[in-house]
This record gives sequence, C-alpha cells and structure tokens, in this order.
Amino acid sequence: MSTLQTLLHPGAGLLLPGAGNALTARFVEAAGFPAVYLTGAGIANWWLGAPDMGLTSATEVASHIAACRDAVRIPIVADGDTGFGNALNLVRTVRLFERAGANAIQLEDQVFPKRCGHFDGKAVVPQAEMVAKIKAAVDTRTSADFLVIARTDARAVEGLPAALARAAAYQEAGADLLFVEAPASEDELRTIPRELPGRHLCNIVHGGRTPMLPRETLAAMGYAGILYANAALQAAMKAMQQTLAHLQRTGSLRGVEDTLIGFPERQAAVDFERWSALEQRYATKDGER
Repeated sequence: MSTLQTLLHPGAGLLLPGAGNALTARFVEAAGFPAVYLTGAGIANWWLGAPDMGLTSATEVASHIAACRDAVRIPIVADGDTGFGNALNLVRTVRLFERAGANAIQLEDQVFPKRCGHFDGKAVVPQAEMVAKIKAAVDTRTSADFLVIARTDARAVEGLPAALARAAAYQEAGADLLFVEAPASEDELRTIPRELPGRHLCNIVHGGRTPMLPRETLAAMGYAGILYANAALQAAMKAMQQTLAHLQRTGSLRGVEDTLIGFPERQAAVDFERWSALEQRYATKDGER
C-alpha cells in the first residue's frame, strides 16, 4: 500500500473522492483510486440525515474510520472538523483517529460548531488558537506517516491574503499539507500554491464556490491533492431520488433499471464471496457444540 507521504506531493493532483461510509469507501477503492477521503459532511448526511453543522462527535467519526479501515486497504484521509474542541480535545481526537486506522487527519480553523466550507455564516478562531491545535496534533501522533492537514476557512471571512497568512502560520507550526477552503476563482486557485510553496489540497464541490477545473489544470498549478468530497454522495442521492419517485409514481421499477446496480454486482460490492467462504470455513457439523 502506497503511503500518503509518497502519493501527495506538489503537482501530483491526486484525486481523493469522498466517502461517508464503508460501502462508499469500497466503491472508491474498486474504481482504482489510491486513497479515500472520509468526509464529515458525508457522515452527517448519510448517517444522521442532517447537514454539515458540527453534529457528529469524535467517537462517532472514529467508528466510521474503523469500519472503513476494515473494508479497504487504501489510505484514509479523515475529516477531523475542528478537532471536536480545544487543543486538549484534539489530542484525544488524534489518538482515536490514528488507532482507528486513519492515515491523515484534516483540521480546520472554524469556530465550533463548524459549517460546511461552502456555506455562508462561517467564523474562524484566532490564528494562535489554531496554531496551538496544529502543534498538539503533530506532538500527539505516533507515526510521522500520519499526516496533519491544516485547513483554513478564512477566505470567506477575512479574504484570500489573510487566509494565506494563516496557512503559512499553520505550515510553520508543523502541518504537512495546507488546505485553503473555497477559493472563488481560477486566479485564486492559481495564487495559493504560487504564493505559498508547499503541499496543498483543494476541494471541488458540485454547486459550490470553487470553479470545477480539471485535474490536469489543478496539478499544473501545483496541487498535491484534489478532494471530491461529495461526488459519490450527490450521485447516490440523485439516483435514489429518481428511483423512488419512479416507484411511487408507477408502482414498478420498470423503466429505471439503469439506475440500479445488479444483484451480483451488489454482492460483489459488499465482499459476499469472502464472507461466504469464512462462513463455510467456520461452520460446525450437525450436533456439534
């Protein structure tokens, strides 16, 4: 398994699709992606049917990391939101995430409860507070291969220059990768890695504030990784909406078969053959206890 240290380098343009559960992570791996992003928004949407507004806890997210770790072999970048509290809470969060099987944690400088990076009404904590959190995360991890990703949401609150200044401070504090959320133009996307050398992520959201530039363009700008945190979720939501509306309207699935995965493909997606083999291996004979 390749490490994120080797996969994420300036200009790599590594595509990181988002997963909100272990099943989606399996689809990401099966599609050939070398890593997966466990999205906090996806967990809130899939699991709670709720928006990305800081409604999940550290232990709940850690349980999803563990489920994904059991389901896939590829590296997992885990969304740690704001660290679920102050620097002391973040120490526990890093320990939980690393033990659960994450290979990186993404932390952001929003005020708790956080909001989706492409929502209005965001606020950021003082820069010094986030610097302390980054230092706590770096000090707490047990492996240097466990990456600390520092995200700033200051672009929407204080402007791009302030966001770049924050990102530079987070880099100085020990962050392995930088993530300036929600740049609003191609020029801003180009400015970030040019003005602040290092390893950068960007986040492409269908319907969001950042232009949906192709991977080749973003890689040429110098981006190490490109998040598509919601692509699989939005695709699944669309298919569910269409299929259920058709079923309600017609009383049948005829006509929407193309939106449904086949039964054999569904079983393959959940690793039925392996589990069936284990069932046979450990089956007891009649009368045995």
